[in-house]
Amino acid sequence: MDGKPVWPSVLSNAMALFYSTELYVTADPRALVEKPLPEALHRTSLLTRVLCFLAFGRPGLEDHWKSLQSDQTFETVRSKSCSILASTITTASVLLATSVVFVSTGSPVPYFDYTSPASHCLLFISLMLAMIAMLTSGSSMIRWLHADRQWTQEHLKPGGYFVQSYLLSIVTPIFFVTWSLHCFIFAMLIAGFCSQNMICRVVTALWLATYVLNIGTILMHSVWKYSTILDHARYQQ
Repeated sequence: MDGKPVWPSVLSNAMALFYSTELYVTADPRALVEKPLPEALHRTSLLTRVLCFLAFGRPGLEDHWKSLQSDQTFETVRSKSCSILASTITTASVLLATSVVFVSTGSPVPYFDYTSPASHCLLFISLMLAMIAMLTSGSSMIRWLHADRQWTQEHLKPGGYFVQSYLLSIVTPIFFVTWSLHCFIFAMLIAGFCSQNMICRVVTALWLATYVLNIGTILMHSVWKYSTILDHARYQQ
């Protein structure tokens, strides 16, 4: 020994080891285990891209695959999907109850007769579609509540049927409840235009114009969003 104290060098080495260990421990574990998107999910059909856009708002599975990398993000996706399905069940229940009332009772006023064959048939179809929407929403919610992140990730890798079934678990209930609502609206429009009361016809015409305007706006916004996301994805590639 040359008489110089050795504890400063030992202390500096210990601090360096401590900070290097701390940086390793506090690093994001998802960055270490994150898996790239499988090749089968890169090459998807047009139907799969449309279903993915309707289910998650994206025409591809890249963002959803990232959400499967950790339990926290997967829980967020599951909560959002269950919330959508719960809203679908509520809407379908209201449509079912309303359709039952209109099908089983006659019109309380003579100038708005919804018991004609066309209106009655559409109301019955609306009733049936609302029932199907409730059943599919309930079964899909049970599926999502019992979904496992790692099991879902493994079954999504090969692509194919499971991917479409996975997306349809959200899209199908929305499809049925949407068409149930449309059938109910068409039944009311037919009853309104067949009315002998001029005021009833004018109100029905205004209702139809508002309905067409809203549907057109929603479709235009959806097409614009879909094309914008596709152009952005091509630009990144």
